[in-house]
Amino acid sequence: MTCFSRQRWRESNGANGGCKGGNGSRFFAPTAIVKYFLLEDSINAANTRRVPIIQFKGKTAVESYHRVVPHHTLEIDPKLSLAKKPSMDGNLIIEGDNLIALKSLLPTHAGRIKCIYIDPPYNTGNEGWVYNDNLTQPQFKEWIGNAVGKEGEDACRHDKWCCMMYPRLQLLKELLRDDGAIFVSIDDNEVHHLRMLMDEVFGEENFVATVVWQKNFSPKNSAKWFSEDHDFVVVYGKTKEQWRPILLDRSEEQVAMYSNPDDDPRGPWASGDMSARNPYSKGKYSIKCPGGRVIPGPPPGTYWRVEESKLWELHKDRRIWWGDDKNGVPRLKRFLSEVKEGVTPRTIWLHTDAGNTQEAKKTVNEILALDENVFQTPKPVRLLQKILTVASSADDLILDSFAGSGTTAHAVLELNKEDGGNRKFILVQQAFDTKENEKEKFNICEKITRERVLRVSKGYSYKTQSGKTEKVEGLGGEFAYVRVGEKLMGEYRQFGDKLPGFEEVARYVYFTETSQNFDAAKVDKATGKIGEWKGTSYYLLYTPNRKEDRALDVEFLEKLKDKNPRKVIYCEKVWVHREDLGKFGDIRPMLVPFNLK
Repeated sequence: MTCFSRQRWRESNGANGGCKGGNGSRFFAPTAIVKYFLLEDSINAANTRRVPIIQFKGKTAVESYHRVVPHHTLEIDPKLSLAKKPSMDGNLIIEGDNLIALKSLLPTHAGRIKCIYIDPPYNTGNEGWVYNDNLTQPQFKEWIGNAVGKEGEDACRHDKWCCMMYPRLQLLKELLRDDGAIFVSIDDNEVHHLRMLMDEVFGEENFVATVVWQKNFSPKNSAKWFSEDHDFVVVYGKTKEQWRPILLDRSEEQVAMYSNPDDDPRGPWASGDMSARNPYSKGKYSIKCPGGRVIPGPPPGTYWRVEESKLWELHKDRRIWWGDDKNGVPRLKRFLSEVKEGVTPRTIWLHTDAGNTQEAKKTVNEILALDENVFQTPKPVRLLQKILTVASSADDLILDSFAGSGTTAHAVLELNKEDGGNRKFILVQQAFDTKENEKEKFNICEKITRERVLRVSKGYSYKTQSGKTEKVEGLGGEFAYVRVGEKLMGEYRQFGDKLPGFEEVARYVYFTETSQNFDAAKVDKATGKIGEWKGTSYYLLYTPNRKEDRALDVEFLEKLKDKNPRKVIYCEKVWVHREDLGKFGDIRPMLVPFNLK
């Protein structure tokens, strides 16, 4: 972390929401505050840079809100799961508020997710999405209700969207691997705010690219201004220098670009221009072609990309193509056998390659046998397959915390079947996406997300427009259906009427003590040992009933055979005098639940 000797900032909060930079240009942000910090490095005061940061109403309350979100239990529903023995180690469909679900995943999945894809609300101003965060600070009460983004223009809707996204992005970052990446679908309504939020959370140095995806392929002449044909996919790495996209396979069209008109024994090749616009001191010279023609120099405004002696070295190695008559402008031959095995991903994804919205709606309706669109803008499987192809390998974990219709899981299963991989997915979807869903008690997660994954796993059939029944083979795969349960602890660090299970408390204890992922397979239930880390062993003496309390006593310590010098023992009662604890080594007793962090 760089240390700065001082900070100075200037801000302007005009009525129109504009903030002027030093050059007089105007920038916009929710409720119109953008602060510019002149940061002076204490090591070298000459190095100064101007850094814009986003400011919005309620930011001070959400900046650290992800830290105080209470840990909740995650409860598997065997009846809705597709697995003989559903567990938290496999594919997961989690029903519940994604902020709470993400926080509850930290003990087992922090730093494990290779690829995150999210498709958050676009905040067009015409949505009725439910805002579930229980923010009780006074500054929120005056303007945050249950519903956000009401019909028509709401002056605070951008602030509300930023408040919803900020803590979720913080938790997603904690779940991501150091060599992982996050992909976020968005449109013009919030892309500028999203970029600034992600610059702040992930670091502007970890920005990778903004992909333009062609979501529509036919113009909408009913549009008032422009026919909107694209969405964005914003890409950040957890640590950009540790993440690299996986190269894409060459298409048949790309391979066909290579030929061998001169029968070069090195095989097919494609040629590239020998001129470049970058100034090069030795790049201005005339060339006498092998056929006799003299080229006085490179095209106007350009330079030959190599010096003259290098050109003739390449010619001698038959790496220059002069044309059939040997008098053409020289071109550099690039052999298919010498280029990268794959193609570097580009930032424009056409609908022919990555699917479109119409295709996505058709897929959802066929799988679920729907007559109308439950989701107006579902994402096509091909878009997610493209993302996963670029960002995941055979055994990676994929997370989608705005799961919607379950396209991400569908793409994971499809890709696994294609390449024999064992990617695993985690989907999070709240029960009710809109006020209407909640009123009608239409559980999106159970009836849409889960049902789609179930059908693509086991197989399904649908009727074509002509009335013919088509059967689709199942892709295989299992999943556990999980619900966000009760808070692990109450406001006064007490358990509620329903006691959490042993593993749930163990998961929480181990993660809060070590910041490491909990592994249930390493638990020794006989001794209560739940794991170890850096020379310390961790124990939990806890029985989830109200009939008995597991106590830390002399008898337990005398039977304990543990080589680690330090031991942290969470227990329900302590029956050892403080002076006697020292006889058994460096032991720290902690009472459950009162000493839980």
